[in-house]
Order: sequence, then structure tokens, then C-alpha cells
Amino acid sequence: MKKWLLIPVVMLVLFFLYRQHHIANPVIRIGVLHSLTGTMAGSEAPLVDAVRLAVEETNQSGGIHGAKIQMIVSDCRSDANYCAAQAEKLISQDKVDALFGCWTSACRKAVKNVVEKHHHLLFYPLQYEGFEQSRDIFYTGAVPNQQIIPMVAWAMQTRGRRAYLIGSDYIFPHVANQIIRKLLFAKSGEVAGERYVPLGSHDFDQVAKEIASVHPDFVLNTLNGDSNRHFFLALQKAGISASDIPVFSSSIAEAELSSMPPGLMTGHYAAWNYFESVKSTENRAFIENFHRRFGQQRVVDDPMEAAYIGVHLWVNAMREAGSSNISAIKGELEKQAMNAPEGIVAVDADTHHLWKMVRIGRIRPDGQFDIVWQSGRSIGPRPFPFFISRADREKIESEYK
Repeated sequence: MKKWLLIPVVMLVLFFLYRQHHIANPVIRIGVLHSLTGTMAGSEAPLVDAVRLAVEETNQSGGIHGAKIQMIVSDCRSDANYCAAQAEKLISQDKVDALFGCWTSACRKAVKNVVEKHHHLLFYPLQYEGFEQSRDIFYTGAVPNQQIIPMVAWAMQTRGRRAYLIGSDYIFPHVANQIIRKLLFAKSGEVAGERYVPLGSHDFDQVAKEIASVHPDFVLNTLNGDSNRHFFLALQKAGISASDIPVFSSSIAEAELSSMPPGLMTGHYAAWNYFESVKSTENRAFIENFHRRFGQQRVVDDPMEAAYIGVHLWVNAMREAGSSNISAIKGELEKQAMNAPEGIVAVDADTHHLWKMVRIGRIRPDGQFDIVWQSGRSIGPRPFPFFISRADREKIESEYK
């Protein structure tokens, strides 16, 4: 046989082998959208490892009806619009079955437009300001009644009535602080000061001086990203201690603390649904598996746990649906519950948010949290607080994209 005749024969054989391999080893693709560079990288990059752990656990247990999960990770570069473009690529070109990711509300809202255009599926793992629900998104983080509201109530019970509000200048802090102002007013509290800075800001000397001057009973912090490090360094420079003016944060967890100077955060507080210090069999297994895979020096935190359980809820729904049809998967997701590292979580079918535990922790010198208060049971989500009007919220959203 002439050599040129062998070429189509060889190509046919290779195609047959390729096809057989993929039939024997089917793959289900998911897209992971988190910032690996930019101001949000320190907070977001660990969530990719949490997703990876859940994917590997699934694959090691036989996958989804024999199909292995393959992750396609896209760096959002701390840019909401770029993240939305990556979501479009993952859905349209890479043909992923689900998306997992985003941190800031600005990022989620940008990606939400893409997901809803395609009637696709996104799992969002962060606490946020609420006032949203979508048939195409499952929210595995907290809404205000599962984080901010209990935090403010406990701070007023234990520290006093006067609060200073500091936040990043985008949707979540503005809406969160609107809720906080309503709560303070209802409980005869007072806003001693309120400031917003752009994401990525590093200069907080004037803010720290103002806090020292007005001397509130506590500070409510809705800063995001690496601005937190510079804010607490400025407080330290101004001589403000946790014993004198404690800070209650909504976006500082173990991952952020691991990059802070030793002792900088000791005595301050944060509110989350999960802390690494939670005592349970499920949490111990989660931590041990994560350490075995990524190293004993690594920590886990609330957004990581929320990202991790999002994958497992999706896997369970995929297995029960017996189909990759997204509508069928959403229907099964609405029935899901699991004994997560944080405790019992369950999908609220009406809102696509989770029933979750609520906890407040005091930061220890070792970068872990002592849990000083917890709800004792899972709390149902209320993404639309009745005391904030939709008109007020929409006005803020139109101003702070």
C-alpha cells in the first residue's frame, strides 16, 4: 500500500480510539470563576482549592454515574466585567454544566446577567446584602438575617449603642449599612461615623484618626479584599486596641488572617456561619481531607466551606436527576440538604438560598476564632428584609455598580 493511502487509515483509527476513550471515560465540565490576581486574590484563590477538594472527592467515589468532573478555572482578575466575559466563554465555548464562583456583589451581578441569558446554573458562595433571588443561581453563603443582623444585635448587647461604619465603595457595604442604620435606630443606637473607600484602598490613616476622635463603642467593618490589612494596620498605628474599640467584620475569615501580621487582629470579631474551630465529626473530616490534600499549614474558612458544599449539593442533585438537563438539576437541587461542616444546611426551594447556622467569633492570637455566640440551629434565609424598601435598595444599586 502506498504511504499516502495510509494517512486516512491512520486518521480513522485515531478517531476511533479517541471516541472509544471518551465513551469509556466521560467527562462533566464545570467552570470556576475566582480572582487569582488583583485586590481580591488573597480572599478568592483559596476557594478554588475548596472546589477542587469536593471535585476530587466526587471523582474518587466514582464520579457522577461514572463520569469524572473536570474543572476549568478562570482568573477573574478582581474585575467584575472581565469575570462576566469569562462566564460567557465557559458557557458558550467550553460547554460547562455549572459555574461556581464570584466574591463581590458587583461580580455576581455581572455574571448573573450572563447566566440568566443562557438559563444556566451558578453557585455563589459568599455572604451578601440580599435583595436578590434567581431561578438560575443557588446562594450557599449568608444573607443579612444569617450574618449582619445577628452580629449588630450581639455587638449592641455586649459593647454599647454607638457604632462607626467603614466599608468598600460598592453595593454590598452600602446596602448592608442601610440595614445596620435601621437596626441601630430601632434599638436606640447611633451612627458615630460612616466612611466608604474604593476597593483596593490602602490609606486609612485619616479614617483611623476619625475613629479615635469620635470613639465609638464598636466598628462595623464591610471592607473587602486586601484593604482590610491596611485598615487594621492604621488602627494599630493610631493606638486603637480591640479591648477599647473592637471591630466586627463581615468579610474577614481564617484565610485573610493567615496573611496578617501576628497579633494584629487579636480580640476583634467576625460573624460567619462556619469557623474552622467548629466541633463536629463532619468538620473534622473536612479539615483533615483539606490538610491531606493541600498541606497542614493551610486554613479553611466560611467562604471555602460554602464553595465546598455547593459542589456536593450539585453532585447529589446530578446523581439523583440521572441527567445533565439543567432544568432537571435545578428541580433536584431544590430538595437538597446535607450535614455540612458548619451543621445542617438545606436549600430553601422558594429563594434558592440555604438554611444555615449563625456564629460570632473572637479572633485568637493564632489566627483562629473562639466562638462566642451561635444560633444553635439552622436559620432560614430572608433575602428581602422587610424593613428596607425595594426603592431604597434599587437607588443604591444604581449609584454603586
